[in-house]
Amino acid sequence: MKLDLSLYLVLDPVMCGGFDVAVQLTTNVLDTGVTMIQLRAPEWKKRDWLKLSERLLPLTREAGVPYLINDHLHIALACDADGVHLGQKDLPIAAARRLLGNDKIIGLSISKAEHLHNDDCPIADYFGIGPVYPTQTKADADPATGIAQFAAWRKQLQQPVVAIGGITPRQIPELIQHGADGIAVVSAICAAANPAEATQILARQIQEARA
Repeated sequence: MKLDLSLYLVLDPVMCGGFDVAVQLTTNVLDTGVTMIQLRAPEWKKRDWLKLSERLLPLTREAGVPYLINDHLHIALACDADGVHLGQKDLPIAAARRLLGNDKIIGLSISKAEHLHNDDCPIADYFGIGPVYPTQTKADADPATGIAQFAAWRKQLQQPVVAIGGITPRQIPELIQHGADGIAVVSAICAAANPAEATQILARQIQEARA
């Protein structure tokens, strides 16, 4: 499946308002510009991750949008997700690749300079750098990198990079200008009064920033 990081939704079903709302939101944003989805539900039992994934995967497959699982390789295997996004404390990418196979997508989070030089970097399919800006969404997030640090790290990486953390539409132009291949958001869509409209605005900003 094509890797398009342009508008990357990290789906938090609790922030969305629950299971059914998350399903409806996903349907709406697939129609309005989201190009990749990652499920991250830290407050949920893993069986609920699986149940929601089994509802969402037919929708994302029909739309041609990759669907990834945050951290939990066993859930990705159980639902046949399109890949996983791993953190620095998760299973090494080489081990994940052996289990998932070569056709699945594996992303890696980078939040510190030291992460640029570990053994996982050469074999990741893409990177998520952040938080770029201060964020309240992830309680254990590292300090914000800022745009200058983001740009410096981006130059050291060969694979595509998605920026994440505290991103609003007005910050998209500078992120694209400094090398972001895509923008990842959580609350900008999940907590929006109108997620479909919020998605359209973000997608339009990305398109205009690339023009």
